[in-house]
Amino acid sequence: MTTFATIPAPARTASRASSRAAAPSIHPTEPCARIEPIPVDAMRPEWLATLARIPGDGLKGAGFPRHVLGTIAHNPDTFGPFLEFWVTCKSRMALSVREQELVILRMARLYGSNYVWKHHVPVGHEFGVTDAELDALEGAEPAVPAHFASARERALLALTDELVEHRTIRAEAWRMHATTLPRKELVDLVSLVAQYVFFALMNNAFQVEVEPSLDAVRELAL
Repeated sequence: MTTFATIPAPARTASRASSRAAAPSIHPTEPCARIEPIPVDAMRPEWLATLARIPGDGLKGAGFPRHVLGTIAHNPDTFGPFLEFWVTCKSRMALSVREQELVILRMARLYGSNYVWKHHVPVGHEFGVTDAELDALEGAEPAVPAHFASARERALLALTDELVEHRTIRAEAWRMHATTLPRKELVDLVSLVAQYVFFALMNNAFQVEVEPSLDAVRELAL
């Protein structure tokens, strides 16, 4: 009878767990962007009109994310519809702008995206996010301690960590947090996280440079 030696299975679980626990690199990590962004003055007037509808002032003027938007605009056939979707979501989601900013800033930390972080620190401040809360959002542990008094905000941040770290919401986290939020807001949360997965990957993959106008804004520190 032929016998076969038992080959141990690869230790996938441990390696995946350790990779999740490791802090991400802070991007950009290269001195120059990989794709030169299209300048703002080359953008269509209807695109700029859509962008003018973004709530608040933080993503306008000095905070306008011209480099990442100029990168996405290399495909003009999809850029206009994307802007309409993104801006409509920001203005009509059931989540408040402060709640959106807490999630976005946490996403910036989880993806190591200094670009997203530096653009959204001023927006967060505009809508009431404190420096102590920024410290919590930068932390390696799930950002749900006493820094956030609101049960809604604790739920949003815990579920954001679930979606990024586990690519789903595990049953225990669902039981703990989902009853805090109505169904509409749960759907909006997943939509918001997905949008900023897109932005974080766009920035990280193409090494999009942070605009000099944001030099004075607090850096992401892991």
